[in-house]
Amino acid sequence: MNYSREVENMCVVAKGPKHGPAPIPEEGKWIEAKEIKDISGYTHGVGWCAPQQGACKLSLNIKNGIIEEALVETVGCSGMTHSAAMAAEILPGNTVLEMLNTDLVCDAINTAARELFLQIVYGRSQSAFSEDGLVIGAGMEDLGKGARSMVGTMYGTREKGVRYLEMTEGYCTRMALDEDNQVIGYEFVSLGKMTDFIKKGDDPTTAYNKSIGHYGRFNPEDGAVKYIDPRKE
Repeated sequence: MNYSREVENMCVVAKGPKHGPAPIPEEGKWIEAKEIKDISGYTHGVGWCAPQQGACKLSLNIKNGIIEEALVETVGCSGMTHSAAMAAEILPGNTVLEMLNTDLVCDAINTAARELFLQIVYGRSQSAFSEDGLVIGAGMEDLGKGARSMVGTMYGTREKGVRYLEMTEGYCTRMALDEDNQVIGYEFVSLGKMTDFIKKGDDPTTAYNKSIGHYGRFNPEDGAVKYIDPRKE
């Protein structure tokens, strides 16, 4: 190690008490994190690409500094979905430090990785106070029974009003309006359920009908006087 002449000519001043890192909460314990292997926890957050045309929600389950589980959800960019496929393969098995220096292709995924790193090393994880943390598989549980991301897609104009296109429950097929043309309910098709029914042998029409649901005051007896297809009307 090289020192400047000025530093070499300085006298030694002894260091007092050794101030280690402040402990952070990790999986029900207080940990003084000094190395990558000291980091554990389940956390998630959002990243965005440079032109802000798309976003990624990244969920990581980290044990002893190693990413054991990764859930990559993207929206707004077609290329981002292919980058997500790569990231879900690349990330598990890497350390949280390697994650920051891995070619994940998509800017939004890289940004999400950076944001999660900051959360996890400062003890801001979802499992900070959960003894032993969350099991590997917690990411899949976040998706629910249909193993599909929760997506909301809504469109509106000042002239024509709002259109519900996709809700957490599924693909919106009809909107129910009252006598004042205000939205009071909607009909949806759960695409995950429909696909599962077809895989089990149902014909598409039967599977479609079995996967239809409603929310709000959708029926005429509840005040619905008009139904519209949000994509065509």
